[in-house]
Amino acid sequence: MAVQVVKQDYTGKIREVTLGTGGKTVTVGGASSYPFHVFEGAMPHPPRIAWEVWDADTDQWPEACKEPFADVLKDPAAWAKKLVEKHGAEMIALKLVSTDPNGKNADAASAVETVKKVLAAVSVPVLVFGVNNVEKDAEVLRKVAEACEGKNLVLGPVQEQNHKPLGAGAIGFKHTVLASTPIDVNLAKQLNTLLANLGVKESNLLMDPTTGGLGYGIEYTYSVMERDRMAALVQQDEKMQQPLVCNLAPEVWKTKEAKSDDPKLGDPKTRGITLEAMTATLLLLAGADILVMRHPEAVAKIQALIKELM
Repeated sequence: MAVQVVKQDYTGKIREVTLGTGGKTVTVGGASSYPFHVFEGAMPHPPRIAWEVWDADTDQWPEACKEPFADVLKDPAAWAKKLVEKHGAEMIALKLVSTDPNGKNADAASAVETVKKVLAAVSVPVLVFGVNNVEKDAEVLRKVAEACEGKNLVLGPVQEQNHKPLGAGAIGFKHTVLASTPIDVNLAKQLNTLLANLGVKESNLLMDPTTGGLGYGIEYTYSVMERDRMAALVQQDEKMQQPLVCNLAPEVWKTKEAKSDDPKLGDPKTRGITLEAMTATLLLLAGADILVMRHPEAVAKIQALIKELM
């Protein structure tokens, strides 16, 4: 007798969000089932990878991360171009770490110049990240939004404390918002509601649930993302039906396990790449639509996995 496969009925659907402009836009979301459960529903768009580019302070990166980009680490535009032309990057995640008030504290004008240079160098969608400082991000990302009007950047992290200026900037200058909350379903729903009340369209909204690396809270992240997807697909919670972005690279590569040169732990390069790939795998299975990643070999492993699972 044939085995009857039990299938879940889904009443919700993840919204589609299109990033970038021109001929190389990327659309994410659209799933009508749990991640990779293509036997139960549709998954029209595979998860995507956004490659990290930093505008400063890569001195603390492990050598394994710096090695592939040693010739471009001081030039974000050249770095982004290399990622697209040599590695086939579909999206760039530009980190404006130079604006950190506890670091170089670069001003908004400097950040705008950097973003413009990257946009001139590549035609793929660009995610622009601040430094998780509510006041500084509000200042810097608002100026970036204005200077790059119509480019449909992804601006984040947008938090409850600065959602009004950044949400309004995204609306007025035609960008997408990355709503960031600290690993909590209710807080994520609350921020999405606030942004909707402000006027941010569902077609211009992504969610960042925040994440930890493997061995550093990944199980809690996984469970919260599961609940996000359960609310969206089974419980018909329309405020939770946005694509998920996981900014995992810095969480992985800052850990002592990724940095250590202890010979008892094996080759540090292999270890770091494996940690990034394993973290990304778990986040994919939890429902990530966009993964922010760093090392080319880790990216290659995840690209192969996505292709196989799809």
